[in-house]
Amino acid sequence: MSIDRPHAEIERTDEGIAIEYLADGPTTVRHSAQQIPRLDVTPEMLADSGDDPESWLMYGGGYAQQRFTTADTITPENVSRLSLEYTVEATEDVERGKFEGTPVVVPSDPPIMYQTNGPDVLRAVNARSGDVLWTYRYAPEGDDGQPALLCCGSNNRGVAVLGDTLYMTTLDASVVAIDRYTGQQQWRYDSAPTDEGYSATWAPVVYDGSILNGSAGGEYGIRGFVESINADSGEREWRTWTTPKDQWIGDSWQHGAAPNWMTVTVDSETDTLYASIGNAGPDVNGIVRPGPNVYTVAVLALDTASGDVQWYFQESPHGWWDWDASAPPVLFDAEVDGESQRVVSHAGKTGWNYLLGAEDGKLHERSDEFCQHLNMWSLPQDNLEDTPWIMPSADGGSEWNPTSYSRQTGNVHVKAMNYPSKFQWDEDPEWNLPAQYLGGSFTVYPTMDDPGPAPDEWNRQLAIFSAVDPVSGEVVWQDEWDEFAMGGSMATTTGLTFAGNGAGEFIAYDSETGERLWQYQFDASVNGSPMSWYDPVVGKQYVAVQAGGGGLRSATDGNTVGVFSLEG
Repeated sequence: MSIDRPHAEIERTDEGIAIEYLADGPTTVRHSAQQIPRLDVTPEMLADSGDDPESWLMYGGGYAQQRFTTADTITPENVSRLSLEYTVEATEDVERGKFEGTPVVVPSDPPIMYQTNGPDVLRAVNARSGDVLWTYRYAPEGDDGQPALLCCGSNNRGVAVLGDTLYMTTLDASVVAIDRYTGQQQWRYDSAPTDEGYSATWAPVVYDGSILNGSAGGEYGIRGFVESINADSGEREWRTWTTPKDQWIGDSWQHGAAPNWMTVTVDSETDTLYASIGNAGPDVNGIVRPGPNVYTVAVLALDTASGDVQWYFQESPHGWWDWDASAPPVLFDAEVDGESQRVVSHAGKTGWNYLLGAEDGKLHERSDEFCQHLNMWSLPQDNLEDTPWIMPSADGGSEWNPTSYSRQTGNVHVKAMNYPSKFQWDEDPEWNLPAQYLGGSFTVYPTMDDPGPAPDEWNRQLAIFSAVDPVSGEVVWQDEWDEFAMGGSMATTTGLTFAGNGAGEFIAYDSETGERLWQYQFDASVNGSPMSWYDPVVGKQYVAVQAGGGGLRSATDGNTVGVFSLEG
């Protein structure tokens, strides 16, 4: 196809965001004659990714999703000299405002960055110079039926890599395999039909020769699942439904949602994956889905080889408030009850952080609140006026924002939304696709045209960034922001924590105290999650972050990936 016209068109309709692919099949454009160094990414490299300072080979940095780098060139003492090395700019208007991803970097000479953004765009970049080597834009071949529908943004959050192949989800709920040297598509796996409300925006994970994949579309009456796909053939190996028929009442399981729409976490010592599971459908009418609605709003542990359920922990059983357990779980060892234990930490939309036993899902600690709580558990009424303001809002708490974990302080870093909502339920929720399956409606105060007086208890800060001791539950320090803030953070072995916000500030904090030590001002919201690598050939540590807004609550849209560096 010609590159003079976009490969996809995004339209906002009454039902949500609709994706129409204009191209007939995928397109790869080569921009440079530079050759990508031949280097197979091995399972051993993936297993070491969270500890190797020269690589960042998966969405969360490593299987444990700690978002922690062992690169040690940038320190609290010299971070003030950190400077912008280069930027990568998206070239199509349709890509603007769709930057919620994390790049990965393969440690060759030069290192190669693979960066994605919406709608379904992947670039290979010389990570030392910033030269774009090729650009892949996804489109299905032939008529693929009803356009994909999304409630909250047409983003893409990243890729997985194994051998010489990249794996990426697409907005129409497919997974594609792409040659990482040429950018040519190898195969496509269609995980679920768009005419049943399915979509995809997360970065998949490759583990033990399989792609671990999820499901999205909770607002459109899907039945959620987690699945495994053979990384060579693209064939499904197992699928575990997240609304188990024998544990739901009546037929409510059929459209009970419970999607897994963010990247899973893996414990390679026990072959266990931990998935964050979204809310039940319909969102704000629990009458039509009696019972606890397992496994909604939960951390769900599965066997990676079989998909068998090991345990689950629900943060808001039978919820009415759209409080997905959406942020990726974080895995680490900690001293709990006087002994070292493997634990899973999860920051909820409920505004609490939960520390769970990795083996059995036992709740060890629910933290102090990291955002304001107001009238929690007040049920929706049949009109908005009669429902009190409730905090956290339908956005959370911690939305999909990935948490980072500092091995130096033992704290997790949580980005939270902080404003009120009202919820209304419909007694008789008539529903048919493509309408959203909400069972009512809800508001978010800052986006209302005429919200009336705000609750006196609300401090008017739209976002709060917190360091939380997951073991004691203490909120150690906080920085309050007056603009929306999506995306995640990153901690370093030298005691720094990087995070951006909706106002375009990209900040380096002292991990111990929360003091701002450095910041850079972008002209768009920093809704992506930062990452880092060390390049031994030039002796520099790099930090990259996407700054282009994206999806839900994006204050300012843009099209930039910023890459910073500091020479050792």
